[in-house]
Amino acid sequence: MRGLPLVPTSRRPRLSRASAWPSPIREVHLITPGWSGAPLWERSLASDHARVSIEPAVRRYRPDDRPALDDICIRTGHQGGDARELYTDPALLSTIFAAPYAEMEPELTFVLDDGTGRAVGYVLGTADTPRFADRFRDEWLPQVTGRYPVPTEAPTTPTEIMVMLLHHPERMVRPGLAEYPAHLHIDLLPEWQGRGFGRALMHRFLDELHGRGVPAVHLSMVTANVKARAFYDRLGFRELDVPDPATVTYLGRSTARD
Repeated sequence: MRGLPLVPTSRRPRLSRASAWPSPIREVHLITPGWSGAPLWERSLASDHARVSIEPAVRRYRPDDRPALDDICIRTGHQGGDARELYTDPALLSTIFAAPYAEMEPELTFVLDDGTGRAVGYVLGTADTPRFADRFRDEWLPQVTGRYPVPTEAPTTPTEIMVMLLHHPERMVRPGLAEYPAHLHIDLLPEWQGRGFGRALMHRFLDELHGRGVPAVHLSMVTANVKARAFYDRLGFRELDVPDPATVTYLGRSTARD
């Protein structure tokens, strides 16, 4: 569930440094449909790297989830639906909307594990949008520019439009969002939607931000995606007044859960 304006702004944010990967996890947060939010923990008996789960579970992202992350992103990349027919490179959307978060802010990247170790959904983002935009330009773009060169002409195809967005991370820093410094992206494969798992992912992300003292979070979504809008409305997001939002809507809320 994502959406960003196609016309980049001229703002160029400041530069900063990357963070390290989190240490191996020994616990998973078990959830079931109708989950109340009460923590239920299962400890690995095998090793620090082992994860035992018999039910779908929200857990922290690990590097071997990357192929699943890319797959989820492209399969939910067109107003929540499959975008594989729109983009010739199946990793393109993830390169913009998912992978840089997992790479640079893994501590704020969570996945829904189907119980077998396979990620079937994710929520990810940043606690500080201007800082993340700096890091995107300074650290992420050099890694991917060889695969996605800077466009030399006005974009006309879906792929060209997305590559243009990739090279303009300043688009993330918008007037009217200063009180909502964090932002997020959340996506679930279709068969895992409507079962309470999206709410569980969102609650995990909000709790992490709240614990860090981040007051509020925003997101952007394609305005035409009415299903996504209904989901966010149920979770307490409200529309934000952002100048020139193009074809997207900006929503925000406090990180404190009622």
